[in-house]
Amino acid sequence: MSKILLSFVACVCFLQARTQDGHRIRLTLKPYKSSKVYLGYYYGKVKALADSAMLDEGGSGSFSGKDKLPGGVYFVVSPGRTILFELLIDKDQQFSISADTTELPGSVVFTGSPDNTVFQAYTKFTNTKGNEMTAAQKELAAAKGNKADSIRLTGKIRQLDLDIRHYRDDLIAKYPNSLLAALFHALKEPEVPPVPKGNTDSLFAYHYFKSHYWDSISWTDDRLLRTPIFEPRLDKYFQSLVSPEADSIDKEADHMLLFSRTNKDMFQFLMVYFVQKYVNPTYMGQDAVFVHLFEKYINTGQAEFFTEKYRKFLNDRAYSVMANLIGAPAPDLMMVDTLDKPRPLYEVDGKFIVICFWDPTCGHCKEVVPKLDSLYQARWKKEGVKIYGVMVDGGREAWLQFIRDHNLAGWIHVYETKARADSVEAAGQPGYKQLYDVYQTPILYLLDKDKHIIAKKLSYQQLDEVITLKMKNSKSN
Repeated sequence: MSKILLSFVACVCFLQARTQDGHRIRLTLKPYKSSKVYLGYYYGKVKALADSAMLDEGGSGSFSGKDKLPGGVYFVVSPGRTILFELLIDKDQQFSISADTTELPGSVVFTGSPDNTVFQAYTKFTNTKGNEMTAAQKELAAAKGNKADSIRLTGKIRQLDLDIRHYRDDLIAKYPNSLLAALFHALKEPEVPPVPKGNTDSLFAYHYFKSHYWDSISWTDDRLLRTPIFEPRLDKYFQSLVSPEADSIDKEADHMLLFSRTNKDMFQFLMVYFVQKYVNPTYMGQDAVFVHLFEKYINTGQAEFFTEKYRKFLNDRAYSVMANLIGAPAPDLMMVDTLDKPRPLYEVDGKFIVICFWDPTCGHCKEVVPKLDSLYQARWKKEGVKIYGVMVDGGREAWLQFIRDHNLAGWIHVYETKARADSVEAAGQPGYKQLYDVYQTPILYLLDKDKHIIAKKLSYQQLDEVITLKMKNSKSN
């Protein structure tokens, strides 16, 4: 996570609602004496500290303040900064905790907090059932070949799982508006029914599961943000259930942001989540999602919670990415060759054009460029592929020497003159590094014959796979 994001999270993720009562959580933690303990909370995958308490000689102290704490799953942290145990904080924020930290978790006692008393009972129940399940799974692994034991143990594991589910369902029915009920809802996944008679959808199970995935979760319950459950659930949805194309992700993100608008905390969390996920995405082409978010929300003033510094970063990043989206025409490159003769990109003819931004003094370039050339000489050249090699840095002499030493024949070797770079800057226009988002080297782009971007920022091996596939498809059509 970037330093910018961490500073942003520190500023916005812990929004406190002022009330007259505030919070006061008295605690006695043996055997700690005259030492400081901390109250922490989850915010997505981040753990942060919300308060601290100085324990006296008897191990007593309190977390207290004039403001209510936002609801969520919290934890008490030892003087050595290790998590001792978890607790729930919701509407009732005046209660006591006592514990012998040498006998956790069984020694924890809550007084005046019905939510935590129920939570503690549930934790003990699931620990017992979980231990039984683990033992049964070990027996099952050892019972291979014994059909009767396998059937018995499989049934036992299934029943233990049902016992936990029924326990949760009973608590939801008894305390429907509690934080614990919200947590149980967030843990629930859709149970796919049998395929209806006459239904011919071969993907019925997938479609049902996806369409009901969020049924039990409220987009306005910001308590979920301060749990370790919500963000992993988002991750699973976008990794396993949403098609990876940018248009599909845009639709899902817009839906979630729309339904969360009435809850400021939830809207902020989701916006940060999506921006961080797609500003530098894992998969090629998904940076278009970031551009969509920037144009629809950030650039229209709907994300004013970002710091000025971070908004500038997003603004600069968006205008870099906009110019080189997959399928868009590649920006022209007004370069000169090794003889200082003009060789603009758009005057290059080829079935496909590989643009290689590289630096002859870059260690990674020294490794990749010769391998790229080997592929070019062995396969691409005879298929009409051209390589437009752009020297980014490193100096003219080092560049020419590397070309000679490695016999990079057949490439269109080019660079931008200082005069050209100065004139672009003086005119207030974006340079080629911004237009192609060249922030490191080497960077590879693949263009079609009309100079539209097919692929970008792939390894030379991935680029070879794409070119091979494209060539195969063009020959079969």
